[in-house]
Amino acid sequence: MNKRPKKAIAWFEEIGKADIPIAGGKGANLGEMTKARIPVPPGFLVTADTYFRFMQEAQLTDKIRARLKILNPKHTKLLQETAFEIKQMITQAPMPQDMADEIKKAYQKMHQGLVAVRSSATAEDLPEASFAGQQSTFLNVQGPANVVEAVQKCWASLFEARAIFYRHEQRFDHFKVGIAVVVQRMVQSEISGVAFTAEPLSSDEKKIVIEAAYGLGEAVVSGELTPDMYLLDKESLHVLEKKVATQEWQLVRNPDIRDRKRKNIKVNIPAKCKSHQKLANRDIAALAKLAKMIEDLYKCPQDIEWAKEQENIYIVQTRPITTLKRGAEVPTEGVKGVEIMSGLPASPGVAAGRTEIIVDPSEIVNLKEGEVLVAEMTTPDFVPAMKRSAAIVTDRGGRTCHAAIVSRELGVPCVVGTGSATKVLKEKQLVTVDGYQGKVYKGKVISHAKVEAPAVARPRLKTVTKLYVNLADPDLAEKVSARDVDGVGLLRAEFMIANIGQHPRYMIEQKQGGQFVDRLAQGLYTFAKAFNPRPVVYRTTDFKTNEYRNLKGGDKYEEMEENPMLGYRGCSRYIKERDVFKLEAEAIKKVRETFTNLWVMVPFVRTVTEFEQTRDSLAALGLARSTNFKLWMMVEVPSNIILMNRFIDAGIDGISIGSNDLTQLTLGVDRDSPKLADVFDERDEAVLWSLERAISITNRRRVTSSICGQAPSVYPELTAKLVRWGINSVSVNPDMIEHTREVIARAEEDAGISVHSI
Repeated sequence: MNKRPKKAIAWFEEIGKADIPIAGGKGANLGEMTKARIPVPPGFLVTADTYFRFMQEAQLTDKIRARLKILNPKHTKLLQETAFEIKQMITQAPMPQDMADEIKKAYQKMHQGLVAVRSSATAEDLPEASFAGQQSTFLNVQGPANVVEAVQKCWASLFEARAIFYRHEQRFDHFKVGIAVVVQRMVQSEISGVAFTAEPLSSDEKKIVIEAAYGLGEAVVSGELTPDMYLLDKESLHVLEKKVATQEWQLVRNPDIRDRKRKNIKVNIPAKCKSHQKLANRDIAALAKLAKMIEDLYKCPQDIEWAKEQENIYIVQTRPITTLKRGAEVPTEGVKGVEIMSGLPASPGVAAGRTEIIVDPSEIVNLKEGEVLVAEMTTPDFVPAMKRSAAIVTDRGGRTCHAAIVSRELGVPCVVGTGSATKVLKEKQLVTVDGYQGKVYKGKVISHAKVEAPAVARPRLKTVTKLYVNLADPDLAEKVSARDVDGVGLLRAEFMIANIGQHPRYMIEQKQGGQFVDRLAQGLYTFAKAFNPRPVVYRTTDFKTNEYRNLKGGDKYEEMEENPMLGYRGCSRYIKERDVFKLEAEAIKKVRETFTNLWVMVPFVRTVTEFEQTRDSLAALGLARSTNFKLWMMVEVPSNIILMNRFIDAGIDGISIGSNDLTQLTLGVDRDSPKLADVFDERDEAVLWSLERAISITNRRRVTSSICGQAPSVYPELTAKLVRWGINSVSVNPDMIEHTREVIARAEEDAGISVHSI
């Protein structure tokens, strides 16, 4: 439409994608689909012009401007207080009567009932700006007065602390950013899910993927339920594959309107329906046709949310798929061949090569470029060989073992926990390793020709929750720093120490302590320079005794331990071996003379006293907390959760949750045991309770929270939970950067009424 409506509201059929300045992205999108006769739940929007008029007539703009003028958004407590004051000013200001009446009349014209009231922010002169997840959504709203109240609360949410901070960081004018509000009929879906007009894992744009589950869509989008999966050929709409999931429960609207805390509840599914196909074949075909229509409308692959109510299928939302990979290596045929063995899939990808069986780390020199490394398990001293290998196969280990973590960072296919690879495989045997399925095949059974996915322009998403990356290899620093990341959330020392190759105490004895400092500083410098001014959070060394023993001279200083994972490691070492810790501190100081974006994170802290002693040691060595030097603590021992307030009192600027060790110690499960791999799960309710407690306490105490364990790289649904709980950042492996940014953006947009502050 060419002219903006002067009235307070606009119906979906009156707006389109050109109306972002008055409708915001979400509102314009719904209007565009409505005009294209896509079945969208009916509704209207309160225009951004109406918001600006309200601010003017209530005389709030100058008052808010005065509050923000004296605000330093990096002063967290003051930011929180200012945001609260501004929101109070907006919600308590009387809405002009004609404006309120028009909203009420529009709601009544919809035949009243339950509606969703959603924010749709806009920046008129900044069409590339993303404001997803910063404003509020209110579900199951009923009654004219309640709708008006929800609209006003959406306006107020434009000044959430996170939103103020984001606009300040991006240098957006707070008063050029408007907000429209979508009022849309609630769909009480009996079946719901998502549809992708491209296969997101392989980036195959000739396929359509549909996921479906009983109940409301929130449980599917968040990942709480495993849905049915239907794979279709996009051209013929022929179903190529079906995977029907057993579903024990579904999410439905709470019929008890007095229970304000629980808008939706879980109910059990009748036994006879649990294993049924959720979506009938005719509905699969109908939904696929709609998906193709939407892709044609937007001219690029789409990620679509849908819901079925009675016999009607509705499109609730659509957005571009931003995670399709260009130039991804895709086998021209599926992996078919003689299976030799299977284990746990640890790092995605498929590669063929001749095996090199390494029994002892001293043998890594035998592995040639492009060979398959086969070992009982890997340790940091295997790293040089791992970087040369085409693929990795181990006897032992789970998906958070050393081989799994490092291979994912390197982008090398890996299968762990086979139980017998070093015994069954023969030296120089040609094999194919499938890191997707966790299988090893005889001979070369795939084509390695690269299939170029069609180039689709995809703008970078902007999210309030920061996305960091886990790294260890200096050779990857420059390459990864160019990608869509906000910094390094976990810089591990193991690659750098492995390259030095000698035990630090041995080097002290050989009068080579200065050389250790220089070599470590060289590695740290590479990361700090590549990511500057973005933060690089360096986790001080957390080698176990068995890993230190493999370094030159290590057997002289490291005792044999029955369980090194629970032994002499982390923070305990810094207190008892101050001279070794001093070398590490000197290397950090040396780099910080040039780059102050290098911070420190202390791992495996068992007690408050241990942390206090380490904090004091760092300060004495010239690394005291300051405005440009942050001290973080890894949260990976249950005592960290139990005594979180006391650890914060001891003086930390941030925490980062090490979900691998925290899960191991919470469930009493060896994280490297393939036999217990099905028990080791960061989504266990005890672990989730710990994660939520850590985030809620740090939010309350104004301490930064992050996570750097393997969980966010494996379970996108867990990442969505963390974002909803208010985590400040998520750190993942390089192979999950784009996908996780999309998960974060979606979680922020779907955060509902619980919009957390920074």
